[in-house]
Amino acid sequence: MNADSLIILDFETTGLSPDNGDRAIEIGAVKLENGVVTEQFQELMNPGRRVSYFIEDYTGITNRMLSTAAPCSEVMERFAHFIEGYNLVAHNASFDKRFLDSELERISHGYDGEFTCSLLVSRRLNQAAPNHKLGTLVNYKGISANGNFHRALYDSQMTAKLWLSMLDDIKQRAGINEVPFALVQKLAKTSKANVGKLLANYREKVAS
Repeated sequence: MNADSLIILDFETTGLSPDNGDRAIEIGAVKLENGVVTEQFQELMNPGRRVSYFIEDYTGITNRMLSTAAPCSEVMERFAHFIEGYNLVAHNASFDKRFLDSELERISHGYDGEFTCSLLVSRRLNQAAPNHKLGTLVNYKGISANGNFHRALYDSQMTAKLWLSMLDDIKQRAGINEVPFALVQKLAKTSKANVGKLLANYREKVAS
């Protein structure tokens, strides 16, 4: 499966870790098909507890907004169907994967796609970037932005633009027309010093 047909997702949450009892409060995602956004998903979800003032201020998601939202279980049931059959990407994927796994486990649901991380891929490709926060990378790559970060759908939309830009970089550097998802997964785990070698070897493999 190619890396331009997948789902890019982002969670907003009550805190940093489901292991500490934190829950999801918003999920946003975009579906890419051959590099084009074909569908979007966004829902607030009621975690069954109040969120802190810090989270309200950080995300703009208030307790009043969450009081009328569907419970996590209902939203995650819908989201499980949305991602069915697709590979997944998130910026700092270890964070989002923990919450995805935790919320789906609560409803006895799994998913069949594989995960990779746009932040790790960026560290390999954009080694001169000041840092690899999403907002910084959007500016660094000259990507147009006109919304508020730390809301799930907007972050997913910006990650999708960053992702497609990085796929173009891979195509150019490896001299290829399509980027397999497996290649990006491998790139995310390759040391920075060996990125050029990995792409050169892939170019030779495709040419042979």
